[in-house]
Amino acid sequence: MPLLKQVLAYQSFMYGSVTNCTERIVNVLEQLWNIINRIERPNVVAMHKMRRRVNNLTKPLGSLGKLEEIAVRLAGITGCEQPSVERKAVVVMCGDHGVVEEGVSAFPQELTSLMISNFINGKAAVNVLARQAGAEVHVVDVGTLLSDPPEGVIRRKVRAGTANIAQGPAMSKEEAVAALHAGIETARELIDQGIGIIALGEMGIGNTTPSSAIVAVLTGQPVEMITGLGSGITAEALNSKIKVIEQAIRVNRPDPGDAVDVLSKVGGLEIAGLAGVILGAAANRIPVVVDGVITGAAALAACRIEPRCREYLFASHVSVEPAHRIVLDELGLKPLLVMDMRLGEGTGAALALPVIESAIRLVSEMATFEDLGVPSPAPEEDEYALNVDSGAAAVFCEEPVPF
Repeated sequence: MPLLKQVLAYQSFMYGSVTNCTERIVNVLEQLWNIINRIERPNVVAMHKMRRRVNNLTKPLGSLGKLEEIAVRLAGITGCEQPSVERKAVVVMCGDHGVVEEGVSAFPQELTSLMISNFINGKAAVNVLARQAGAEVHVVDVGTLLSDPPEGVIRRKVRAGTANIAQGPAMSKEEAVAALHAGIETARELIDQGIGIIALGEMGIGNTTPSSAIVAVLTGQPVEMITGLGSGITAEALNSKIKVIEQAIRVNRPDPGDAVDVLSKVGGLEIAGLAGVILGAAANRIPVVVDGVITGAAALAACRIEPRCREYLFASHVSVEPAHRIVLDELGLKPLLVMDMRLGEGTGAALALPVIESAIRLVSEMATFEDLGVPSPAPEEDEYALNVDSGAAAVFCEEPVPF
């Protein structure tokens, strides 16, 4: 199998030979391969049946716009004619960043820890919006400096913060794979608990810097075109931030054809963790709602590892951060909302959850023309000739991208 060969080659690259791998790392890589190998394309038959039902609801054809496309996509993702997103979760991945010492953020690094407590206490913006949407908030420590996180935090720490990417790699490749695995396990546990849709959120002071670096490397766009104000830095600090990102790319020389290499050299632990959540959700036919630029960078990395992930993603909104629109264009995703937001945390994703749920409620609760005893205006469709704007690129690679 091509992917298995890639995994074995990857093991050899990391450790010199497969025999030099520890049993734990071999197991993690095998699990990662199994997850990726389970990611399938949407179920075309389920999409056809949903399209037929949507077209027969008591309304003019196409009059519910994107809500109709959301319903069709959800049917394809889940493989169910009547999908359910009743149980919803926002995963807030948390990690600290060594690059903060370069002055790239308007806030001190200690704020990461303070915000984690805020999440647990239900007082952050994402908590408010998640409550409104009827969603649970799950806070995951995959790489903060906290030695003893508050009760209620899911502990999956790979290491205590990344190194300064302006001076060297953020983490080792082994640690990047471990962070991916942490995200996969987080998704698996939530799905086992009955979660039907996962929204992505994050917390990590300074994390727009590695996010911009990831996007620059994976898209080839100039750093100055994709780097924004992040936490609200000054114009002078923005120029410095651009130079820091350019230095990080120059020093580490990440390989744009190897997403794990990019994550390990200029990424963040929470970003890799979020990429793992996407992989884990897609492998279990669970839709994922992407938030802003940080979760967008994670989505881009996940889709470079396995391009079919794209078909499981919904873009909640478009951030004012310039890199975010570039990510959405690269992935072929259309934002559901335009709110001029740039907070992060998962706020945009939480805000979009009711829109997505509305699509399913309309399909399940509206009457059809058949119910009213009148002919439907909907044309007959060829079951295998769907005209569905999935919000994702129409052509995908069959083979996973080497990592």
